[in-house]
Amino acid sequence: MPTALLSVYDKSGIAEFAEALHELGWNIVSSGGTARVVAGAGVPVTDVADLTGVPAILDHRVVTLHPKVHGGLLADPTKPEHQADMAEYGIEPISLVVSNLYPFFSEPGIELIDIGGPAMVRASAKNHAHVAILVDPADYPAVLAEISQHGEVTLATRRRLARDAFAHTAAYDAAIVTWFDATESEPEPLPRTMHVALERAEILRYGENPHQQGARYRFGGATSWWDTMTQHGGKALSYLNLYDTEAAWRLVHRFEDPACVVVKHANPCGVAVGTDPIDPIADAYIKANACDPVSAFGGIVAANRIVTKAMAEPLAGVFTEVVVAPGFEAEALELLLAKKNLRVITADPPNEWAFDLKPLDGGFIIQQPDLVSIDRTDWQVVTELQPTDDQWNDLVFAWQVCAAVTSNAIVYVKDRQAFGIGAGQQNRLDSARIAAERSTGRADRGICASDAFFPFRDGLDAAAAAGIKAVIQPGGSVRDEEVIAAANEHGITMVFTHQRHFRH
Repeated sequence: MPTALLSVYDKSGIAEFAEALHELGWNIVSSGGTARVVAGAGVPVTDVADLTGVPAILDHRVVTLHPKVHGGLLADPTKPEHQADMAEYGIEPISLVVSNLYPFFSEPGIELIDIGGPAMVRASAKNHAHVAILVDPADYPAVLAEISQHGEVTLATRRRLARDAFAHTAAYDAAIVTWFDATESEPEPLPRTMHVALERAEILRYGENPHQQGARYRFGGATSWWDTMTQHGGKALSYLNLYDTEAAWRLVHRFEDPACVVVKHANPCGVAVGTDPIDPIADAYIKANACDPVSAFGGIVAANRIVTKAMAEPLAGVFTEVVVAPGFEAEALELLLAKKNLRVITADPPNEWAFDLKPLDGGFIIQQPDLVSIDRTDWQVVTELQPTDDQWNDLVFAWQVCAAVTSNAIVYVKDRQAFGIGAGQQNRLDSARIAAERSTGRADRGICASDAFFPFRDGLDAAAAAGIKAVIQPGGSVRDEEVIAAANEHGITMVFTHQRHFRH
């Protein structure tokens, strides 16, 4: 009679699994809470203590760490020397193990660092030629079907299960190391080692281009807004849909007031705060789309308020790939779902990134995420003119937008509405010219934001030519005095933030 050892924290489906194994002629060994659940289902079960002759000790820290358990897991019954050892020490082979670990991901702490569980999982996975190891309740039906059909779990399935088992313990150990790093008395901003355990959450239609495969992965044990969101309609999301929607959703959450963002190729091409007291989110969308309606074609729309019918009506008339918001009025949802290819998503707010990773030959370059501060404590007005209250509101808004634009970034704003965005240019002057061209005079007497300092006065002269009356930039150029003098010459007020926001 083959033996199965069941020891799980997640007990979903374990009683039914044990009952099915018993009906197939298997002997069940278990302990603790798992044994009680199995026995409660009327399934005969042998306690691990009866197998080893040693009860659970040290406050249940030592239960399965015994030669009769690990000998049964690691034995190769085809080897005579193993057979001899098993006979001498009374070790019976264990053919199947079901084990998942303490929930360290959700409740980290010393007592939830599982020792016996990972040891059993790894031993079983190493000896997968003779032992099947299950760490996921989702595998119970397939394993039972194979035992019913073949009398055992097939080698191909045992190998797949072993691979999943090692991935399970690797993610578990990675979570423990990350917890140690985070709970140091003086944690390092970037730890000495980085342990990234990712699980595939979904396969995408393709990658950035049709010839590339693509998938979304998440950190083991983690849940993101992508996992909890609801897609109401439209085609399956693509790689670029995810990339651009993430950018739009993060940017729109920088604003406390009703706001709307339009993103194309990961860059905002429209951002606005709504000021209409009757329907501010509709007002925000109309203003955001007006920034650059040509680029908005085929873009991503994100709103930080429930989408109203008044917002959905103009949105439905613009070809849009994705619209994401915290919710939708029933009439708005009906209007948008009539566009069969439009992906309509209800989502929770995004989480903060722990690190920013970019691939590099042999590994990654890693940095802290670029947090955008609007704390004006260290900001400095460097010109003769001081900003007005309205200009301060626009300066803060423009700074938040500019930090989300690919460098070199120039943004022209007026009344918390973006009118011109120059992105991704090799020089700042070209970005200023593009922003001016896109704004078509609408930012007259408005605000210019620059993600890095003006290396020459020409960028500021271009802003002045577009009618800009206030500038926000990090400062720090060797020619700052020249640029400040130019601002004073043009009657422009200028603020230095002393923080750069390059984005590549």
